[in-house]
Amino acid sequence: MNYEQLQFNLNAYKETGEILDAARFLIHEFDLDDDNFAGFGFREESEEKSILLTANGEIGEMQQVMIPRNLFDFDLTLVLNLLAHEMLHVRQKSPKMMIMDKNEREWQAYYEMLFHNNFPQIPELSNYYKNFFGEKALVYYGRMGEGSELQQKYEEQKKEVESLLLSIKK
Repeated sequence: MNYEQLQFNLNAYKETGEILDAARFLIHEFDLDDDNFAGFGFREESEEKSILLTANGEIGEMQQVMIPRNLFDFDLTLVLNLLAHEMLHVRQKSPKMMIMDKNEREWQAYYEMLFHNNFPQIPELSNYYKNFFGEKALVYYGRMGEGSELQQKYEEQKKEVESLLLSIKK
């Protein structure tokens, strides 16, 4: 489905107030679904110009992704990347993966937004958002603990993120 058709379908969902259905449509259309996904629910919008999605549920249990009602007021590429971020959390918290460390989960999810290794069908972010999410990834890398096993595990990926950020800032 091309971008115009996708946007047309999303606008139709939006006009009828079927925001949760629109989000399910995107999950299906972009092959993001997972056995550990319990569905979508609404969260309060924090501000008109900011957006926050969360994967809620205990590790090892089904996850519900909470979205704001104004989700589709934002750029579709950004929305798709944020959905992919949360759907990676759904996988990470599944009984199959059970990644216990929050910093590792966030690192992996932000790295995914930059390089799309798990979800190559997700469109690339603008350089503005690559920089924003790359900086966030580095924050979580730092929280893993200086010289820790986790930092060592992701040292090569960290170099990739730093290289990407340098190329954007040139």
